[in-house]
Amino acid sequence: MDAKTSIFQIVTLIYILPCIADTINFDYPAVFNFGDSNSDTGDLAAGLGFLIDPPNGQNYFKTPSGRYCDGRLIVDFLMDAMDLPFLNPYLESLGLPNFRRGCNFAAAGSKILPATASSVSPFSIGIQVNQFLRFKARALELAAKGKKFDKYLPAEDYFGKGLYMFDIGQNDLAGAFYSQTFDQIVASIPNILVEFENGIKRLYDQGARNFWIHNTGPLGCITQNVAKFGTDPSKLDELGCVSGHNQAAKLFNLQLHALCTKLQGQYADSNVTYVDIYTIKSNLIANYSRYGFEQPIMACCGYGGPPFNYDTRIGCGQTKVVNGSTVTVKACNDSTEYVNWDGIHYTEAANQYVSSQILTGKYSDPPFSDKMPFLLGIKF
Repeated sequence: MDAKTSIFQIVTLIYILPCIADTINFDYPAVFNFGDSNSDTGDLAAGLGFLIDPPNGQNYFKTPSGRYCDGRLIVDFLMDAMDLPFLNPYLESLGLPNFRRGCNFAAAGSKILPATASSVSPFSIGIQVNQFLRFKARALELAAKGKKFDKYLPAEDYFGKGLYMFDIGQNDLAGAFYSQTFDQIVASIPNILVEFENGIKRLYDQGARNFWIHNTGPLGCITQNVAKFGTDPSKLDELGCVSGHNQAAKLFNLQLHALCTKLQGQYADSNVTYVDIYTIKSNLIANYSRYGFEQPIMACCGYGGPPFNYDTRIGCGQTKVVNGSTVTVKACNDSTEYVNWDGIHYTEAANQYVSSQILTGKYSDPPFSDKMPFLLGIKF
């Protein structure tokens, strides 16, 4: 175990172990995940038929895994904590994907609002819910034909007892800044959340009862947004993040939190947990050195060097002609020193830190820090 790894393990022990107490039921038989690139384990790559290049996946998987990351995502760490296998993407057709303990419908670039012709991903929350409904119907149809599919598909009662996780909304806000004013974006939030609520209702009507909803992170601290929208120092906050983006994220999160409270009252037989990812990530950016990081905003895998090492013309792992020269974008020497991996997504080390904070229960509503809901099974 190297020194860097031990730092992260120590941080995790400090923040998690004191919270372990009498366990309550957190024994979900399956997890069904919906979202964007923050939790995409290969859906967009499979759905649009392209390869994600090395050095993506270099740390944990040792090869690209369909994730925009050097290793594991937050959802991977959470699955480990629940002692469940990593989620296979819904659209993966090769490698005999096993969906017994759940399925991942998240796809990079996805939004809550329906996709348009210019959208990166066609798989909005409405489409992802449609995919789940087909998945469930097909699973039950196959189960009725005999036991030979049992080891690959969720049992019928898994759909009611399972956990439904969400991490989506970032692209609705971040993408809007390219064509809308701050006021227009803020005014659109209620419509975005109506679409989200409709997705939750459709799942509830299908028997879903356990909902785990992440709010959106500090968009203004993402390398891509700082490089594009932070050229005027007056638009930056004390952390060097774009103020307008972060303010929009906060306003979105306030309304999402209110929606979660409404849903909990409306669906009294359900468990709706709101998770404050924004505060966790903001604390990481503000106190990065305390947690073993050296670069809070600059990308590890990018082109252009300091201060951001990010260029919209060429992404992590790509080879292109830039300014007359052929360039291949490689990773930094030690990605554990960086919060940001490729200008948009977090490194595995940062995802590990965020996961450790989620698992304290302090950032959830309702909180569960007073009685840790499960004994940790995280594999660091």
